[in-house]
Amino acid sequence: MATAQEFDILVLGGGSAGYSAALRAVQLGFTVGLIEKGKLGGTCLHTGCIPTKAYLHAAEVAEEAKESEKVGVNVSFESIDMAKVRDYKNGIVAGKFKGLSGLLKMKKITVIEGEGKLTAEDTVTVDGTEYKGKHIVLATGSVSKTFGLEIRDRVITSTEALEMDYLPKSAIVLGGGVIGSEFASLWNSMGVDVTIIEGLPHLVPNEDPSVIKIVEREFKKRGIKYNLGTFFEKVEQDSNGAKVTLSDGKEFEADLVLVAVGRGPNTEGFGFEEQGITMDRGFVIPNERLHTGVGNIYAIGDIVPGVQLAHRGYQQGRFVAEEIAGLNPMVVEDINIPKVTFTNPEIASIGYTQPKAEEKFGKENIETTEYNLAGNGKSSILGTGGIVKVVREKDGPIVGVHMVGKRMGEQIGEAQMWVVWEAFPEDVAQFIHAHPTQNESLGEAAMALAGAPLHG
Repeated sequence: MATAQEFDILVLGGGSAGYSAALRAVQLGFTVGLIEKGKLGGTCLHTGCIPTKAYLHAAEVAEEAKESEKVGVNVSFESIDMAKVRDYKNGIVAGKFKGLSGLLKMKKITVIEGEGKLTAEDTVTVDGTEYKGKHIVLATGSVSKTFGLEIRDRVITSTEALEMDYLPKSAIVLGGGVIGSEFASLWNSMGVDVTIIEGLPHLVPNEDPSVIKIVEREFKKRGIKYNLGTFFEKVEQDSNGAKVTLSDGKEFEADLVLVAVGRGPNTEGFGFEEQGITMDRGFVIPNERLHTGVGNIYAIGDIVPGVQLAHRGYQQGRFVAEEIAGLNPMVVEDINIPKVTFTNPEIASIGYTQPKAEEKFGKENIETTEYNLAGNGKSSILGTGGIVKVVREKDGPIVGVHMVGKRMGEQIGEAQMWVVWEAFPEDVAQFIHAHPTQNESLGEAAMALAGAPLHG
């Protein structure tokens, strides 16, 4: 048998986490082999973040057309050509894929195409060929959860939804979290009659209660229907449509059912358990420095329990490359990872929600303020309501920032600095925010929390 090709670092999976680990590793002088059975870029680039945001942009354009008369522009909204929207999305994805492939080639990362399996502590076998790594990084990503439902025809996941060349007249969305709410929002903008079924008591349940209240109110105003607090019992389909029955017997019918109940770890059949790696419900359980406890094997991205976000994958990819290099990088807790949900209105958050902060620091030790976007000039021009809510420890640093409103996702950068750097409102209230921008709303919230509101 031929001698196995050996690398300093062998990465299994070429999604956000895997390719960022590879890029940082070559910067640090390591030789890197990157194994990917599908397309480089993984879920985020091909069936997740990028394509859904392309669809959401098309939805935003549709909304702008519908509301154009309000600002004296006479444009009429006629229809959505879904095949063209798909082509537009495919063009964006193809461009990014070409750029990523070229970047990895330029950085001299050896890309190994095929399905890899961990066959020893230092070996990944790809379609019968062995590759050795002094260090191995597991980054096999995630798959749509289906709760055992058969995905075909009229019962689909986000992956199938992104390939449709037509719009359904009506749709039921199972799940009111990030993926479900984004699809409900974009389909509603495109004229689809949408109903969300969410088993928990609220939509986007991980967000701050003040944000949730506004999202639910805005969805209702837009005509997005939702049924909360009852889980579904079964989903049936025939050639005419699909039917969802809830555990309380209530029934809903539509042309399509989108199963958007979250994503699970993609770890089955990769040989992790056989090599003694600790697993729990399909997730790999590493220590806080992402080491699995077996050989020199690390795990990153969506296979590690926590928020399943591409930028968390990027961060963990860089982290393990630096950890292997002995640079002792800083551990970033999930609570300090920014989150954006690209619904209309957008949700952006970082740090502790008010209930979580009260739980951690004690109710009497928490102060909050809410700045209403009605007082922000740029938000009024854009025609959006919403809030910026800031949570602080009493007489202490800011521990959470929660925002909702059109385009407010763009403001998460400054909010992250406040939380991660444990800034005091009194300090950040001194920042000068350009006028008229939505960014001013953060300054106003900080000033209010520091006890010196300007326009509040």
